[in-house]
Amino acid sequence: MSPPAAAQQPRHAGLIARRQDGFWRGALIEGPSGVGKSDLALRALEHGFRLVADDRVIVFPAGGRLYGKAPEPLAGLIEVRGLGVVQAAAPLPCCEIAVIIRCVAAPDAVQRLPEPRAEVVAGISLPVFDLWPREPAAPLKIVRIMQSLGVPL
Repeated sequence: MSPPAAAQQPRHAGLIARRQDGFWRGALIEGPSGVGKSDLALRALEHGFRLVADDRVIVFPAGGRLYGKAPEPLAGLIEVRGLGVVQAAAPLPCCEIAVIIRCVAAPDAVQRLPEPRAEVVAGISLPVFDLWPREPAAPLKIVRIMQSLGVPL
């Protein structure tokens, strides 16, 4: 999928995806530098997700949906703090983005029962959820979040 350059928007984020019924649907992982976005993505790979992009994501609309991919120089690479930048196993070139996961710096910044929120990205409204990325259950929470939205996994 090659969107026109004018439709592409870079974001400081990671993107992971899971497959169901032939479609790859992803979670855009955003947050400040050093909060644990790459660590969360790395742990999610052990829970059935595949890496699409780490650190930078090019997002673009197509057919009323939002998609994301890695910039060419970063395709297939993930930062592993303490080790360096490494090649990810079986990265995906692109996926639909189903949800935005906003990483917060402390566990108490996550509301116990949050009100539904959304953000419009490139004209597409996406649900947004806060998550403390260093929590051991964080990758499984992304699975549950996507299931709660009706994203078949």
